[in-house]
Amino acid sequence: MSATTETPAIATTESVIAEARRRTGLTDFGDPAMLEGLSRLLKAYAEEAGFTPRGYQGAIESVTATLANRMKVEDYLKQHPELLERPVEKPLFLFGLPRTGTTLAINLLAADPARRAFLRWEAFDSVPPPRPEELHAGPRYQAAQDKIEFSMKYVPQISAIHHEEGDSPTECQFSMSPSFLAQVYEAMAHIPSYRNWFLYEADYLPAFRYQKRLFQLLQANTGGRWTLKNPWHPLYLDALTTVYPDAQLVMTHRDPTEVVASACSLIETVRKLTAEKVDPIQIGKDQTALFDLMIERVNKFHAKHGPEAVYHVQYADVMKDPIGTVRGIYKRFGEPFTPAAEAAMQAYMANNQKGKHGKHEYRLETYGFTRQGILDRYADYIARYNIPVKG
Repeated sequence: MSATTETPAIATTESVIAEARRRTGLTDFGDPAMLEGLSRLLKAYAEEAGFTPRGYQGAIESVTATLANRMKVEDYLKQHPELLERPVEKPLFLFGLPRTGTTLAINLLAADPARRAFLRWEAFDSVPPPRPEELHAGPRYQAAQDKIEFSMKYVPQISAIHHEEGDSPTECQFSMSPSFLAQVYEAMAHIPSYRNWFLYEADYLPAFRYQKRLFQLLQANTGGRWTLKNPWHPLYLDALTTVYPDAQLVMTHRDPTEVVASACSLIETVRKLTAEKVDPIQIGKDQTALFDLMIERVNKFHAKHGPEAVYHVQYADVMKDPIGTVRGIYKRFGEPFTPAAEAAMQAYMANNQKGKHGKHEYRLETYGFTRQGILDRYADYIARYNIPVKG
């Protein structure tokens, strides 16, 4: 879409579906459950997000492209229904409050040649399923890499906060976003009505069912144990384990005074790219309420399934001894930690030193908090999971 300052036409569910159909020549988007999320998202974008004209255009383009990709996935599965008979066995899901070391941990895990990660490029251009030589090369990878390199020229601060390459393991919420049920939408814009629905009313099962279908497609030519990362999985562990009853669950933890400030800074930086104005204090209120809910739900999951239901890892350990910490994950689930895996992880660490893409600066006070206030708010969480805090 062209960059303009004119007020763009308001997108509707019907207009977005029509455009996705025009682009693909396809008609079927699969489970109609996704229509509720799409409708609520578009309404919130139009009425609440406060986008600039260019920001609104970009948001609608992203939604349209996401739907078009979903339609291609469903069409491919119609043509290859045998793929839906292939299991997704013992997928490992890595999660935790954002900014708690999940990115480093997933990159180390994904370095293991016996594992299969969900790569950034294939999240947005999934069909056809890649052959082994296409995972880290080829036109779809290159298109994703070109976008990243373009953005780094104009908004390098994003990479200092959270950097991915075109073939990096990406958050598996991008396999939920085609169901229009993903935290990424709330992160990118202040859309209270969508947020409330997403957190308290939505049925998460359709998103995980679609996700599994997508993984069954993507694994057609490339094997390996699915190893996935999404900080927000504490919100919907019941739905996740309904679809994947043999899932291996790992949660990371970090000093909440660092988590809150860092996460709020990321949200503020992202929203400033597309919004007319951004309120840091509102971001602080929303993010801490979200973190409260994540902690509450993982606690309830433990109460229901027992203390061994989730394996817990400290950010401090990930930073101090990353490979040793990952070795502990393998031990917890009885997985072989092979020499090939260790060598690949060591190579990753050698090529990706902390601070490679710049330093992320942030302050709690920007978002209306004090250090002591956050420590008090999360005192029970810190004690329950034995989280080291500074000082």
